[in-house]
Amino acid sequence: MRVAASLLALAAAFAATAAPPAPQKFPDAGFVPLFDGKTLTGWTVSAKSGHSRASKQKSGGRWVVENGAIVGSQDVPGNGGLILTDKAFADFEVALEMNNDFGPDSGLFLRSDDRGRAYQAMIDYHQGGNLMGIYGEGIGGFESRNFSFGDTVTAIRAEHAKGALALPVTPADWPGFWKHGEWNELRARVEGNPVKITTWIKGVKFSEWTDPRTTGERPAAGHIALQVHGGGDLTKQFVRYRNVRVKELK
Repeated sequence: MRVAASLLALAAAFAATAAPPAPQKFPDAGFVPLFDGKTLTGWTVSAKSGHSRASKQKSGGRWVVENGAIVGSQDVPGNGGLILTDKAFADFEVALEMNNDFGPDSGLFLRSDDRGRAYQAMIDYHQGGNLMGIYGEGIGGFESRNFSFGDTVTAIRAEHAKGALALPVTPADWPGFWKHGEWNELRARVEGNPVKITTWIKGVKFSEWTDPRTTGERPAAGHIALQVHGGGDLTKQFVRYRNVRVKELK
């Protein structure tokens, strides 16, 4: 028993110090840009979601282009919203780079309608939040994540949600893996119905989730959207996205 306990302790110590997995390489072939880096052509702001209640659904937050990036914030205290691609997609892979302030709640919406009912790859970049877990936004609550942020961007804690992948980067390695204040790539692949959603952070797989439910309000296609969450006063904090691109899957 003592030998077994020693081996377990050694394995745990090794796991805690193991280097992050090597990032996966993705071919560029087949991807087309969704954002031209200069204008919001091809995108539409929606004030129809619950995140725009503060304006009584009259505005969907502030969305502008600055320094080659889509920049979003609340336009008045508590009022957020969505910006959606004009085109809808069914099966696809989407990639983008983000450089958000630590505080705003955002999200990458997948198969979304203009009311924000969608699968969401979380970009909850704040204390208690998560990156690239899967959340059901207005389509029957569900959530799958394997970590949450602590009180700083460099601190995360492992979560053990049912069906979630094991956390691929240890909390000890996180500060060296994730570079706050720099551009970091996020990616999501959406396939089938019932849907399978796979997500990556900087080429490392963080989620592989298949919807166990085959009935109800589950979208087979929809827009790609970015979110600024409503509530609080986040008029002086910003989300930033660039190099947004998509590949439709056969």
